[in-house]
Amino acid sequence: MKKNILITGCSSGLGLALSHYYLEKGFKVYGISRNKPEINNPNFIHKSFDLSQISKIKDELSSFINDISQIQTAFLNAGMLGKIKILEELSTQEMQEVYNLNVYANKELLDILKHTKIKNILAISSGASKTGYKGWGSYSLSKAAINMLINLYANEMPNTKLLAVAPGVIKTPMTDYIRFEIDSEIFTSAKKLNEGTVQTPQETAIKIDTLINRIDEFESGIYVDVRKI
Repeated sequence: MKKNILITGCSSGLGLALSHYYLEKGFKVYGISRNKPEINNPNFIHKSFDLSQISKIKDELSSFINDISQIQTAFLNAGMLGKIKILEELSTQEMQEVYNLNVYANKELLDILKHTKIKNILAISSGASKTGYKGWGSYSLSKAAINMLINLYANEMPNTKLLAVAPGVIKTPMTDYIRFEIDSEIFTSAKKLNEGTVQTPQETAIKIDTLINRIDEFESGIYVDVRKI
């Protein structure tokens, strides 16, 4: 029987790379995203849904997720950066939009997953959850909240291994925007990203799978930076 993988935000970036990676390994991949990726594989099952509609998640996705028997790993990958602004100029409405997708959508998904048979849950976090960069207010706060959300649910899901995983800097439209389009004199994080290692989504998928192969070494509920293992 094929092992089952669940991936949110599967239409681009890391989510798409993870989808291809596990399909090539013979897994059955269940993907959730607004737009269906161009994946022609009978082992790929897609559900079109906008996860920012948090009030509809349980109604729209419970049956889709509950019908997956024995999930090997769920990747809570969908997320957004939000506006790069100093905090004084950042409205609570703009912050709420980021929180809805990065935090509250995952809370609703975890409530569903809590009642399924699932081995691992990896929520994509960020080094920005630990180090605050000027202009990254919404993103950093939301990813710090993801770390604690995973820690809290680990106490309620003793039969599942949960990790908040920082994958490193990945070449995606989001990071390209930070590296090349924002004023690096005002927001120095753009310089730091350009000076550091930028990996492809495919390279990152391999590193994350390596982490999963070693997952028994890690305590459930903790934050893990794949660059440091």
